[in-house]
Amino acid sequence: MRHFLVRGLIATAAATVGLFVAGATAQASAAGPENDPVANAAGGTVTIQVTKLTHAQATARLRAAGITWSSSGGCSDRNNSTCTSFEQVNLTTIQGGETLKRASGCALNITGGTETGHASGTYSHWNGYKLDFSKATCLTNYIHNNFTSIGGGKWQSGAGNIYFDESNHWDVTFYNCGGC
Repeated sequence: MRHFLVRGLIATAAATVGLFVAGATAQASAAGPENDPVANAAGGTVTIQVTKLTHAQATARLRAAGITWSSSGGCSDRNNSTCTSFEQVNLTTIQGGETLKRASGCALNITGGTETGHASGTYSHWNGYKLDFSKATCLTNYIHNNFTSIGGGKWQSGAGNIYFDESNHWDVTFYNCGGC
C-alpha cells in the first residue's frame, strides 16, 4: 500500500511540476506503474532506468571536461577488449568523472570503459557503471585524503561511489554523479 501511495504522490508531483529524472519526464499513467518511463515495479523490485550515452556523446563531454582516454589497441570497439569504449555508458558515470576532475584538479586518463573483458555484474563496466582511471600520484592522493577507506583497497566517496585500487589503475563504480 505504501509503495503505491508514494508512487501516486511522485506521479502527481511529476505531472504538476514536470519532474525530469534520468532523461525521461515522469508522468502519471492511467495504465499503471508498468508503463512509467522512470521506474517500474516487477516482482516487488523497482528498476530505475538510466540514460545511456553513445561513444560520441561521452567523448564530447569528456573532451570538454579535459579528461583524456586511451586504449592498448588504439580503438573504441565495445566488443574488443583492447579498446576503450564508452558506448552505452551511463550519463551519471560520465558526470561522475567530470565531478572527479573538477573536485580533484588532477589530470585524468580513462583506460577502461564499457568494452568487453571486464568482470560481469549489475554495476559493471559493460552495464555502464564503471570507469578505469590511470594511476597517478595526484589522483591517489586525492582519493586517500578525501574518501573513506572501507578495506581491501577500496575507498568510498561521500556520495557512495567506490574507488578500488587495482594496483596499476583505479577501478571506479559510479552509483551516481558524485554531486554534479
